[in-house]
Amino acid sequence: MAKFSKTAVLTAMQTTGMVPVYYNSSAETTKAVIKACYEGGVRVFEFTNRGDFALDVFKEAILFAQAECADMIVGVGSIVDAPTAALFISYGANFVVGPCLNEEVARLCNRHLVPYIPGCGTVTEIGRANEAGCDVAKIFPAGCVGGPSFIKNVKAPMPWANIMATGAVEPTEENLKAWMEAGAFCVGMGSKLFPKEAMGQGRWEVVTELCRSTLEIIAKYKK
Repeated sequence: MAKFSKTAVLTAMQTTGMVPVYYNSSAETTKAVIKACYEGGVRVFEFTNRGDFALDVFKEAILFAQAECADMIVGVGSIVDAPTAALFISYGANFVVGPCLNEEVARLCNRHLVPYIPGCGTVTEIGRANEAGCDVAKIFPAGCVGGPSFIKNVKAPMPWANIMATGAVEPTEENLKAWMEAGAFCVGMGSKLFPKEAMGQGRWEVVTELCRSTLEIIAKYKK
């Protein structure tokens, strides 16, 4: 059962403006990354369902977050069907993210009052997501569907649309400024937050500092 209410999840996403997106087959590494992000100010974290036994890693990671990072909201990403979403929700996922829109997943999440953030590539899909009860739609891959200008142009006729950008988001002032000024609800960021060399050496402080600086930039430009 989700620990955080739907309102708390969406508020945290909007106020911090960033959701790290991460997967590792090692539960210990995943826990270290969650802790590093938490110390950098992150309060919403997406663990992606991208490998064998990902659910087992998730179960350990979310229990660790609840014990060691009290305000960290952990959800699951890369969900494409309702049965998989149900499994992760049963183990405490506070939100569900997918690369595509699936109405069955939307109904399941609505039943549990868990936010569902589906991937959308067109204005029509964003509209369908809203009709299905999704408070936030993820444009994905954001860099391929038009980048920040896509968000800006969608919000002109649909100012109520809350849009999360994932893909082509980088922890630089120039990049984040463009997304925030376009009106992004929040951004999802993966590998750019987790430099391979630093990760391999267990230098978690690098992740912490990247998260901290990224959140500072977002706060500077967020509308």
